[in-house]
Amino acid sequence: MSLKRIWNALRGATNEGLEAVADSQSMRILDQEMRDAKSELEACDRNLTTIMAKRKLAQTKVESLTSDIDTYTNHAVAASEKNDEALALECAERVANLEVQLATEQEIYNSYLSTETSLKANIATAKASVKRLGIQIDQVKATESLQKAQVAGSSHHVGANSKVKTALDSLERIKEKQALRSAELSAAEELAAEDSGSSLDAKLKQAGIESGGQSSGSDKLKQILAQKQAK
Repeated sequence: MSLKRIWNALRGATNEGLEAVADSQSMRILDQEMRDAKSELEACDRNLTTIMAKRKLAQTKVESLTSDIDTYTNHAVAASEKNDEALALECAERVANLEVQLATEQEIYNSYLSTETSLKANIATAKASVKRLGIQIDQVKATESLQKAQVAGSSHHVGANSKVKTALDSLERIKEKQALRSAELSAAEELAAEDSGSSLDAKLKQAGIESGGQSSGSDKLKQILAQKQAK
């Protein structure tokens, strides 16, 4: 392998290692971002609650001032109908002051209401984004765990197949050794038989020639008769 290829291989392995570290750090960063986002959303909810409470107080003041304006307006009309111009004028001035206060409180109320509406929309959008991000993180984690399990299962399967192949190879080697040992034993017995002469006897017997065997009855009779004639 050339130095360039070795260098490319090392550089590729280094990049993969750095990417793996970066991915691991990214997951931790995302988890921390999720915790921070949820904490910020909780703070937003508390701020929204405060804004809503102040809006309710402003609304109460607006309603109270509006009611007072109606009351003193009616009083002014009643006093005028009774020809009590001084009292009618005093009620009218009171109405004018109340209207100034109402305008101020109405502006405050409108400001709180606008802020409340905007906060609700922004918080809803932020919660939806955090929820989607959380789902994606959970999916990535689940997929990562699943793929690790699949890789482990595949490795075990490959390992099991390798072990079975190794065992079969060993079995074949044992069979070959046993066959060789049997052949060696048979050869040793054959050599021993040749040394003792039994091998030759076996060949003679197989050929129908009995070495040192007993004579038949007819052969013995011929032998006896021949000996008698010789005498």
